[in-house]
Amino acid sequence: MQEERIARRFFVSGIVQGVGFRHFANRVALRLGVAGYARNLANGRVEIYAVGSPATLTALRSELERGPSGAAIERVVEEQAGVEPECAGDFSIRYDG
Repeated sequence: MQEERIARRFFVSGIVQGVGFRHFANRVALRLGVAGYARNLANGRVEIYAVGSPATLTALRSELERGPSGAAIERVVEEQAGVEPECAGDFSIRYDG
């Protein structure tokens, strides 16, 4: 039986740009087996779109709330999202935001 895969968007605010947050999210996602992407947003937040099991997404959120050294996390907002097939295979860093 295959484990259920769901998608979430996490919006992380605080001091999260210029501190390696996207690379941190990438390392954590790869370790947890989460697919999706991380990108900077124009409003200073980082968006993480993640596809995985409910348990792995809970673990990912815990790591995002901690962040890398140098980051100062003020808030992590989580939203439900649809599974985008083109993003469900691996995790990447996007440079389009």
